[in-house]
Amino acid sequence: MSLQSLALIENWPVPTAAAAVVRADGTVLGTHGPTGHRFPLASVTKPLAAYAALVAYEEGAIELDEPAGPPGSTVRHLLAHTSGLAFDEHRVTAPPGQRRLYSNAGFEQLGDHLAKATEIPFAEYLRQAVLDPLGMTATTLDGSPAKDGVSTGEDLLRFAAEVQSPRLLDPRTVAEAMTVQYPGTKGVLPGYGHQNPNDWGLGFEIRDSKSPHWTGSSSSPGTFGHFGQSGTFLWIDPVAGVGCVALTDRAFGPWAVEVWPGFTDAVLAEI
Repeated sequence: MSLQSLALIENWPVPTAAAAVVRADGTVLGTHGPTGHRFPLASVTKPLAAYAALVAYEEGAIELDEPAGPPGSTVRHLLAHTSGLAFDEHRVTAPPGQRRLYSNAGFEQLGDHLAKATEIPFAEYLRQAVLDPLGMTATTLDGSPAKDGVSTGEDLLRFAAEVQSPRLLDPRTVAEAMTVQYPGTKGVLPGYGHQNPNDWGLGFEIRDSKSPHWTGSSSSPGTFGHFGQSGTFLWIDPVAGVGCVALTDRAFGPWAVEVWPGFTDAVLAEI
């Protein structure tokens, strides 16, 4: 089976694009474009980093509620963007747990915390804990755990299958990652403005009833994932039972706001 809806990426105003859809059992329902091409992920790096943090938690290297980041903050706060750290600066702008302040700095402090706890550089820990076991051989992290990953559609399909049907983690841990942390917390979803509430799990954004949003109008409220400023996204819709990856080499902007939701709705309608 090959999904015709994936061909919609041909109409996107981008130089290069690849898209693919996978079921929980690893069955690839369709691909379109160069799925072996390596794209900068931008913030789609964060779910990979979060998964590594959850492996460290299950291994006993860290606890979710141990101190990490600014005073009063924990690993959980950093994963859920409620540490109070600013977007791209290592300065505190709010007390932990009060506002959903989307923060690259928070994920960088998470990476530093894990490196200290495991005595392994974060990029190496990510490789050993997540990338190698899943066969994600084309994926690298050279820089910030918040935004400097590079990967392919083929590799991200492996990750999307893993998150739907975990082998590296206890399914209860992944269920926690998909569960809203600090419910009712307001905040800005980058590119989409103020959201009340701005729901987030552990490293994964949760769709719920957000509007506007980068997923589709037919996406279930339980849909979770991430998009990146490099024009990339990964979502998993547990009701539809599929994960979808789209990678481009054009920065996120009005073009993406316009075409992404319709693309997602077309994929879900065809499934």
